[in-house]
Amino acid sequence: MTVYLLPVIFSPEPHGPLHIFGRPVALSCMTSAAGLIHVSGYEGREVNVSCPYGEGYESYEKYLCKNDCGNDDVLITTTKKKRDRYSIHDDTQRRVFTATISHLSRTDVGMYWCGVTRTGKDIYTEVQLDHVEQDTCCDQSTNVQSYETSSVSFTCPYESEDQNSLKYICRGNQPSTCLQQKLISSDNQQNGRFGLTDNKTSGEFTVTITNLTQEDSGLYLCGVQHTGLDVFSAVKLEVKAWCCVKSNSLSGTVGGPVTMQCPYPPQHSDNRKFLCKGDHRHNCADMVTHQSRFTLQEDVSCVFPQQTSTVISPSTVEETVRSTSTHIPGIHIKDAAVFHTLVFVVPAVLLILTFALVVVYRYKCRKVAGPEVNMNKNNTKAADVEEVVEVADSQKLYSTVSAALIAPCAQSDRELLWLRGRSVSLIRE
Repeated sequence: MTVYLLPVIFSPEPHGPLHIFGRPVALSCMTSAAGLIHVSGYEGREVNVSCPYGEGYESYEKYLCKNDCGNDDVLITTTKKKRDRYSIHDDTQRRVFTATISHLSRTDVGMYWCGVTRTGKDIYTEVQLDHVEQDTCCDQSTNVQSYETSSVSFTCPYESEDQNSLKYICRGNQPSTCLQQKLISSDNQQNGRFGLTDNKTSGEFTVTITNLTQEDSGLYLCGVQHTGLDVFSAVKLEVKAWCCVKSNSLSGTVGGPVTMQCPYPPQHSDNRKFLCKGDHRHNCADMVTHQSRFTLQEDVSCVFPQQTSTVISPSTVEETVRSTSTHIPGIHIKDAAVFHTLVFVVPAVLLILTFALVVVYRYKCRKVAGPEVNMNKNNTKAADVEEVVEVADSQKLYSTVSAALIAPCAQSDRELLWLRGRSVSLIRE
């Protein structure tokens, strides 16, 4: 009877299956690949564990296990690529298989093993899931304000050990997807309206956003790629409407000039200044460009806040203007032409009506009175004139007209001429 002795090599590594002549046996023996893999993740998200293997093992079975890697500890294998929260993919070209754990919770923290099945001793690589953090950031944020159509810059600090690490920013407050949804990064320092510059000496990178809109308001994350979980800081950006922060009312007189002073911060000293009329920038007309009566000059000698002055030269209308601390809203113009027309037209109309009424009543009086009026005109003339004079002195133009209508009609051209002259004199008064 021949007895074959098979040597068994024990190791302090976790227990796993031994494969003899292609059949697994429950003995504690294995070899370990070099290195230790550290991973971390966020609650509710997923973590990828990438495990390299040597040449010649492309067709071998791979798996992920935990604890002692007994049969019940195997979580996923390449022969069954999906199981509960676990999945696996083998990239034979790169000789790396990747196991994914989804829907992470803090109870998933611990030690795992990447395994390659082979006859004899399996190959293992230790994996440590160090942290599972909440997928939100951050407890504190830096507040930054700016205005529509302008630009804004903010800085993001980092540690000296991360000088050569990738820097990036994204919108929102979810660190787990920030790198995938980055707006710009240090390896591509310009992307549309976004720019990034890295100052390694001061240990901070600066992000600039141009041509701002109110939709740019919100939370941004500054990310620095790091071993394990990336490091983040938060910036809260508020983009205010184009107009108005503060309004001031000015008024001018007809024919005179009016001056508006418009202060602005020193960082806008090189920006174009303008005066426009309208309630919003989308329908605002540049008055300095289109109106010769408007002039704009900058007072470079004054200290902060600096200001520009706009002068509106004399005109025939009264203009009420509004100004703001950083922007200039519309100019409201009152037209005085109607008032001037009424001043001259109304007295002329009254004079014409007075003459017309006198002529009509003179005609009627002659027709009714006939010859009898001529016989008594000498007796009534003095009384009529006296009554007209008394009434005119007290009631001016309108009383004169009334006296002429109710008194006996003037019977001679001399009396009519006197009445007309008196009416004109009272109108002038």
